[in-house]
Amino acid sequence: MPKQTGLAQGFYLGGYDLSGDTGAGNEIGGGLSGTQDVTGIDKAAYERKGLLRDGRLSWTSFFNPEKASDVPGTTTDRAHAVLSTIPTTDRHLMWLTGRTIGAAAACMVGKQIGYDPSRGADGSLTISVSAQANGFGLEWATLATAGVRTDTTATNGASLDLGTGPLSFGLQAYLQVTAFTGTSATIKLQESSDNGTADTWTDVVGGGFTAVTAGPTAERIQTARTQTVERYLRVATTGTFTSLKFLVAVARPDVLTQF
Repeated sequence: MPKQTGLAQGFYLGGYDLSGDTGAGNEIGGGLSGTQDVTGIDKAAYERKGLLRDGRLSWTSFFNPEKASDVPGTTTDRAHAVLSTIPTTDRHLMWLTGRTIGAAAACMVGKQIGYDPSRGADGSLTISVSAQANGFGLEWATLATAGVRTDTTATNGASLDLGTGPLSFGLQAYLQVTAFTGTSATIKLQESSDNGTADTWTDVVGGGFTAVTAGPTAERIQTARTQTVERYLRVATTGTFTSLKFLVAVARPDVLTQF
């Protein structure tokens, strides 16, 4: 994959598209908080165990008080209505580096910390917001949809090639539903070893999200930790609906990862 700039990225929180109300991603980070030395006296080199996983995401937001209930033609609330509540419950965050299948996406379940406006002497108004991971750390995932995908009926999406790396450590998947019209929709991952040529597409065990009945909404799922995941994945939808707008990103660990 060639080098790229930070142009045309995206930011989604709890199913809300905040890309147009976000001016900068100030910090996107995570990983192990440290390691513990567990070297026995019978060893000739150090042995270490990874400790707790963590994650953080901070960004600069513009003040946009527009609400769906106030402006005709507006279907979802904008940044101020979404962020100013500062809930104590978990928030689902997804930062896109691109809008094609295979693009990297930083995904996190975390607590929002603050909503702090700053008014400059020149009249500018921006808001600093951050989130800290809760339970899973920040995960770099891969988009399994080309940005926001719109399905109007049951659909088998295009495939994502995860490559020939380790296959036996399960997967984690993140869903952001930005809008929904209908009764119910099921979004699930399917797998094949050869992109469906001879190995028929089958549902990933544990790879189905909770049925969608309204939006915006978001969810994180994970399979068994030692489950085999095939090389190719696709996102399939079924149900009764006329419009389903959503994104899915998938992380397949290279090593056994416990949460």
